[in-house]
Amino acid sequence: MKKFKEKIYQFISKEIPDNSRVLDLGCGNGELLYHLIAKKNVIGHGIDIKTDALVKCIEKGIPVIQLNLDNLPLDFPDKSFDFVVLNQTIQEIYKSKEMIEEILRIGKAGILGFPNFGYFKTRFSFLFKGRAPMSEQPPYKWFDTPNIRFLTIKDFKDFCREENIEIIKQIYIKKSFFRNKYKEIKYFCNLRAELAIFKISK
Repeated sequence: MKKFKEKIYQFISKEIPDNSRVLDLGCGNGELLYHLIAKKNVIGHGIDIKTDALVKCIEKGIPVIQLNLDNLPLDFPDKSFDFVVLNQTIQEIYKSKEMIEEILRIGKAGILGFPNFGYFKTRFSFLFKGRAPMSEQPPYKWFDTPNIRFLTIKDFKDFCREENIEIIKQIYIKKSFFRNKYKEIKYFCNLRAELAIFKISK
């Protein structure tokens, strides 16, 4: 799991120039912001609802606000950040459409990462085992999952087209079969990718 997170942070970090202003929604323990501040000299701010996560952010010196992301709109001016990041969280939000609209209002660009429920192992589990859909990163069962949206890469692309959202970049990640490593893939991504990262603007 640690290597998986590190790989995601590497991909996201590549899309954010030095000295950018970054807002991380659902920032958790602040690991991504800590990485960006240390490596990219960004001005970083975080939002999360969990008290223990906020404490760890504060220990890292990261400015953070406690807030439920379904309480919209967010209290930030238009285009007040260069990038707004929502990583591994959109599938947990009730007001997901409104959240994406807020990201593109507050930020000059947004970066969204989410588990792809079109991944072939998820499909096979549902088809052959008759089990509720479950992503591998991280794995949750039906009774403890925070996931309430089971979107796929195709779903998100359709959404962007319908809402006139520009997809600046698409990154698709899967685990190597033989080693505990993760790599970017280019083909049959809705079937093969465990995780998608989209850089978007409007």
